[in-house]
Amino acid sequence: MNSIDLANGQLAQNIMHFGRALRSAGIPVGTGQVITAMRAVKTIGITRRDDFYWTLHATMINRREHQELFDQAFHIFWKNPRLLKKMLSTLLPTSQFVRQPQGNNLNKRISDAFFPTPNIQEEPKRQGIEIDAALTYSPTEVLSAKDFESMSAEEIAEAKSIIEHMTLPIAHGATRRSKISPYGSRINIRATLRSSLRTGGNNITLKRCTPRQRPPPLTIICDISGSMSQYSRMLLHFVHAMTSDRDRVHTFLFGTQLTNITRHLRHRDVDLALTKIGKLVQDWDGGTRIGSCLKEFNYIWSRRVLGQGAIVLLISDGLDRDIAKGLEVEMERLHRSCRKLIWLNPLLRYDKFEAKSLGAAAMLPHVDEFRSAHNIHSLQGLAAALGESKNFRNN
Repeated sequence: MNSIDLANGQLAQNIMHFGRALRSAGIPVGTGQVITAMRAVKTIGITRRDDFYWTLHATMINRREHQELFDQAFHIFWKNPRLLKKMLSTLLPTSQFVRQPQGNNLNKRISDAFFPTPNIQEEPKRQGIEIDAALTYSPTEVLSAKDFESMSAEEIAEAKSIIEHMTLPIAHGATRRSKISPYGSRINIRATLRSSLRTGGNNITLKRCTPRQRPPPLTIICDISGSMSQYSRMLLHFVHAMTSDRDRVHTFLFGTQLTNITRHLRHRDVDLALTKIGKLVQDWDGGTRIGSCLKEFNYIWSRRVLGQGAIVLLISDGLDRDIAKGLEVEMERLHRSCRKLIWLNPLLRYDKFEAKSLGAAAMLPHVDEFRSAHNIHSLQGLAAALGESKNFRNN
C-alpha cells in the first residue's frame, strides 16, 4: 500500500488534536505515541477506514479497559462517513463537529473531552421563594458515592483532592513497654528503688507505670494488574494519605512481580511520589500472579514488616492468571503472620457478587474482613474501621 505525505496537509495536526482529546478523556496518550501514530498512518495509508482505525488503536491504546473509550472517541472525532475520500484528496481539512445528543451509552469522560459544558454567566439574583436545601444531596456526597470507574477526568481530580485531605483516625494499642504514670495499675520496681536511694530508704514512694500506646504497623499489598488499573491508581492516593498520618506503613505493589514502594510514598508531594513509582514499577496494567507474589512476600518481607501485631490490607479483585496455583497456602501463611487481614475488592460493589473465580475462592476463607474499595464512601468506611481497631496487644 502506498504511503502518504503528511507534510503538506492537516492530517498530522488532526491526529495530534485527536491524541489531545484522548488525553483529556483520561487515556494516557503521550507525544511519542502521537508521533508513532503519524508515522504508521504515513506508512500504511488511509484508503480504508478500518485500517485507519486499527492503526491509531495499535499506536495509542495499550490497555484493554481503554478500548471502549477509544472506540467512542474515534467515531465522534472522525465521524464523517466519507472522510477517507476527502483525506485522499485534501489530506483531511480540520475536523469540525457539532454537539449532538449521543444517548445514554456515551462515556462520561468522552462527553467531557469532546463536548465540554459551556461557561454560562450567572444571571443576577432575582427575588423569589428561597428553597431549604437541608435535605438535598450536595455534589460532594454524590461524588463520594460514585464508582471510580465511571468518573470523568474532572471528577477523578476532585476525588483525589478529597482523598488527600481525608482525616484518618489512628487507633492505639497497648505494647509490652511501659511508661511512668501516677495513675498506672502496676508498680515500677526499678523507679521505686531509684527514688528511695535519695532518702536513704527512710521514705519509699511507690512509682507506678502504664503500658505505652502505639498504633499497629500497617502493610498494604496492592494489585496493579489491568483489571485493577483505575482503582489501584485512586487507592494509591489513599495509601499516600495513610503514610503521611501514620508511622510504620509499608506498601507493596504486585502484578506479575512484587515491588516495595514504601520509601517512595514517604515523599510529601503525592504527584512526585507516584511519578517515581511509575518509573520503578515495570508490570503496570499487565497480568496477575497473586500466588507467586504472596509467596515472595511471605519468604522475604513478612518477618521484617509483620511484627508487633501488624494489620494487612490486601487490595485485589482475586483474578489470578496462574489459576490460583499455590494461592491458598500463601494466603493461610499470610493470615497467620499478621493480627488482622483485610481484603479490599472493588468487585464487591455488585450486590450479587460471589467468589466463583478460583483465586477469590482460595483467598476468601483466610481473611478477617471483606470490604469493597470502589468509591470514596468505601474508603471512609475503611478508615473508620482502622480507627476502631482497639483492644489488641503488640508482640
